[in-house]
Amino acid sequence: MLTALLISSPALASGIDAAWILRQLAQPAPSQTNFVELRGSALLKEPLRVEGQYRRPDAGTLVREVRAPYAETTTIANGQVSIARAGKPPRVFALQRVPELADLQASFGAMLSGDLAALEQSYRLQASGSAQHWQLQLTPKADALARRVRAVTLHGQNAELRCIETQPAKGDVQRTLLGGAATAAATVTQAAALNGLCAAGATP
Repeated sequence: MLTALLISSPALASGIDAAWILRQLAQPAPSQTNFVELRGSALLKEPLRVEGQYRRPDAGTLVREVRAPYAETTTIANGQVSIARAGKPPRVFALQRVPELADLQASFGAMLSGDLAALEQSYRLQASGSAQHWQLQLTPKADALARRVRAVTLHGQNAELRCIETQPAKGDVQRTLLGGAATAAATVTQAAALNGLCAAGATP
């Protein structure tokens, strides 16, 4: 089914498919990237802006360090989650209690190791765009995951993943700017301009 999907995709004519994109994204641990996360809500006039850094010190560990507007470090490793804030003892619990974090670790691990087969186990993949500006849409296969997430779209330029756009089953789209897009966001304050950085240069 995936093969048929990619053959029918206009991206294939440009040599772009899911396997090509994952080859560009593959990074051996240790690795790190800054992020700017934009969380929309009907209760807020502007998206909540969260800034920090993702770190992958080894293949089995993912660290999410929030630096603004608050300080918090979440470490996922060995089937456990540790959440630490200054002045408070860390909270530690089983990863299986938080499916969203389990999905995050599994997806990040598969992307950064270039593991196409692992992603295909959980998602239907559809690539589009060109080598300069590409997109990879991940649609959950399992009902349990689909009840939480409608789709995840990766936006990139060449070998750089610049944005992860998550459409939850309910609620507003969440965008996470990475790498160069996160750097560019440092001088941007308008919500529309920040959202525009996510798909900057994307081709239909």
